[in-house]
Amino acid sequence: MLLCIPNILTPDEVSALRAQLDVADWQDGRHTAGPQSSQIKRNAQIPLNSPILPDLQARLIRALTGNPLWMSAVLPVHILPPMFNRYEGGQTFGTHVDNAIRVIPGEGRQIRTDVSCTLFLSDPEKYDGGELLVEGHYGAQSVKLPAGHCVIYPSTSLHQVTPVTRGARVSSFFWVQSMLRDDTRREMLFDLDQTIQSLSAQLGMNNSEVLRLTGIYHNLIRQWAEV
Repeated sequence: MLLCIPNILTPDEVSALRAQLDVADWQDGRHTAGPQSSQIKRNAQIPLNSPILPDLQARLIRALTGNPLWMSAVLPVHILPPMFNRYEGGQTFGTHVDNAIRVIPGEGRQIRTDVSCTLFLSDPEKYDGGELLVEGHYGAQSVKLPAGHCVIYPSTSLHQVTPVTRGARVSSFFWVQSMLRDDTRREMLFDLDQTIQSLSAQLGMNNSEVLRLTGIYHNLIRQWAEV
């Protein structure tokens, strides 16, 4: 499931993040790339030991976990602390697939990457290029969202960032270990949850059919969840 989620951050929250990021020290993004990715990755990142990083990460995680649509789609168990990158001057990241296992910096704890997330921090008119291309069963989908909006997609997907030929594309990127490692099951539960929310608004939360569907939703999580 590829899903674009609007308004994870407000314009004021984006501006506050950018005020810190725009004056921060950046390093070559290949510092966090594996042997294969380092051959095709050309961008800059905020260093993992940057003093500004913990506060920025905490603010993003609060925004994400406070967004009902994101929570419904991802069903997170663990969130790898968000990182930040910048593309400019023709920089790009060629076609690749994300590592199946990531290590939480400073903890040594491993998480499985089920869902990949990009949260855009530059408005599309501020730069040319920089589309996120995600390959799926029906071809590649191109994603370039307003600042504060987020896209999620299966970490099993081949994807790339096209060259940025004008301006700068700034974003946050991170991974999630979901309660459900299977993307098809996550999508089914997301569709069911959204249907329940819609029917609850029309019929009330205590409607017998809404209650029955809610029970099915939670029983499926009991059957499928890994926590």
